Amino acid sequence: MAERAMRHLSLPTWSRTLEWSVMGLVVAILVVAFMHYTRVLQGQGEYAAVRSTLGALRTALVIDHLQRVTAKISNTGAADAVLNEPRNPFELLQQRPANYSGLASRQQAEMVLPGTWVFDPACPCIGYRPLDDRWFDSPSGELMAWFQLQGAPGPLQLTGKEVYRWQGQLLD
Repeated sequence: MAERAMRHLSLPTWSRTLEWSVMGLVVAILVVAFMHYTRVLQGQGEYAAVRSTLGALRTALVIDHLQRVTAKISNTGAADAVLNEPRNPFELLQQRPANYSGLASRQQAEMVLPGTWVFDPACPCIGYRPLDDRWFDSPSGELMAWFQLQGAPGPLQLTGKEVYRWQGQLLD
């Protein structure tokens, strides 16, 4: 056994260098693969957060519509002319998302910080700018995903201005 250990110590320097080089290469490949999968998972997490926020906004719009209908019925006895003027759906939420940055127009998209939501009252639309542009695909090449408020006389809906894709998945 001692003889075997002595033989290992007497290996040429180039052999030990080769062993360490191979070990370093394997570690570097593993680190690169880990970083890639981490970035993919971050994108999936952001996608889930965006869809969750869209769902909360859509739910708030429906609840707001129902509250208006019931108020109209209790006041006048008829629900015919309930008007849904488009307004900022973030104001309907009990608590605004931490990454909501306020009002901004489509022309100001480049100034919006990545990872934030905005409302454009002129459109009326909500917009989201992804943290990483590589995750997001817009047919027109826009930096942000825009969803317009539509649907009167019923509950207002958020519909995409384009067909957006997020890491190959449909963002609606």
